[in-house]
Amino acid sequence: MILDIVGIQKILPHRYPFLLVDAILEMERFKRIVGLKNVSINEIYFQGHFPGQPVMPGVLIIEAMAQTGALLLLQEVPDRENKLLYLAGVDGARLRRPVIPGEQLLMELIVLGWRGHGTFCKLQGKATVNGELAAEATLMCKMVDSKPPAAPSEAPSNSTVGAQS
Repeated sequence: MILDIVGIQKILPHRYPFLLVDAILEMERFKRIVGLKNVSINEIYFQGHFPGQPVMPGVLIIEAMAQTGALLLLQEVPDRENKLLYLAGVDGARLRRPVIPGEQLLMELIVLGWRGHGTFCKLQGKATVNGELAAEATLMCKMVDSKPPAAPSEAPSNSTVGAQS
C-alpha cells in the first residue's frame, strides 16, 4: 500500500461522507495511480439509492475516480495545502455495471496531458470490481488556490448604490 487513509487525509480536503478513496495501492509519479474504495452498506447514500436494492450512485463512482486522480496530481505540488483540484469536466462517461455494498472498487487513472502551465490536467479513468469494468470516463481537472477570496467588507468597492450626489 502506497497511502493509507491517514496519508490520503493529509493530501485531500474531503472528509466523511464525501471522502471516496480508502487506500492508494499503486502510483507512478506523473503517470498513473490505482486507488481502492471499500463500498460499505454504512455509506449514507445507500439510505435512499435504492432502498432494498442498494447501488452506489454513478456520479459518486466518477467522483471517486476524480479524487484518486487528485491524489496523484497533488502529490507533486510543493504547496499542496494551498491548492485545490476541481473537477472541470467529464467526457465519455459510461457506467457498465452496478456497484453494491460489500464490493471493492478499484480506480485506475492515467495522465493524458497537462496544459496551462500545470493548472489543467486530463486523465483517463476506469473503475473495476473483481476485474470487471464498472465505469470509465475522461476527466479534466483544474488546480486553483485554496485560499478563500476576500470578504465583501474587506474588498475594495466601486459601488455607488445608496450614494448621494
